[in-house]
Amino acid sequence: MARIRVLVVDDHRIFAESLAAALAAEPDVDVSAAGSGPAALRALERAAAEGRGYDVLLVDAELGGLTNGEPPAVPAPRQEEAAAVDGIALVAGVRAARPAVRSVVLAEKDDPRAAARALQAGASGWVAKDCSLQRLLSVIRGVLRDETHLPPALLTGVLRELTAARKHRTESERLVESLTPREREVLRCMVAGLGRKAVAERLFLSPHTVRTHMQNVLGKLGVHSTLAAVALARRAGVGPADPGTGALGRDVVERGGQLAQ
Repeated sequence: MARIRVLVVDDHRIFAESLAAALAAEPDVDVSAAGSGPAALRALERAAAEGRGYDVLLVDAELGGLTNGEPPAVPAPRQEEAAAVDGIALVAGVRAARPAVRSVVLAEKDDPRAAARALQAGASGWVAKDCSLQRLLSVIRGVLRDETHLPPALLTGVLRELTAARKHRTESERLVESLTPREREVLRCMVAGLGRKAVAERLFLSPHTVRTHMQNVLGKLGVHSTLAAVALARRAGVGPADPGTGALGRDVVERGGQLAQ
């Protein structure tokens, strides 16, 4: 019998251990629990190194108490000690680092916006914490068949949120495409958190020229601050400048009007 390896990630210890115990009673399920995002990342890395990676992650939607607004930047697997990781950010990080692992978000309440964000981050399901064990097992087995599971009551709201997010992304992409190649290079440096002097050194430009480019970027994007420009760039899918490369102007490749990541 093929066994399903499940990792429960919840900072409420009693809930995590109770759920793990209930799942462990199933003959085809191996289960472990982690009490935080960093602990989950360590468990995933350790299991992969031992050649027995997890199949499904059950993640608390309120992990770390960060459920509103935009998710924080997702730490790389070896940067997990730097900061706490909220549930949806953890899903995104695991999806990027270990795409074979399926994630299901466990929530105490129906929240279309948060559920849409979870799906965008790479989750395969959103399940109420008070659902039956049989329902949860059905979802776990379903996501391993590449199914996506949402409560029917959430479907309309989630579709509305995803449509709105796509509209915002399309508008952001259009604005980014209005930038010149050099302005896009500067924008990627801004996304990477580089200041004017660092951008100048990176692109072999004078600080005055960089200042002009930054002003042009803000003007064309229709924003008034670097923070707003970075938020818009991320919606458009623009990633940060690669810290491992030299002059960015030599490394940027454009495909279809967008910067290749």
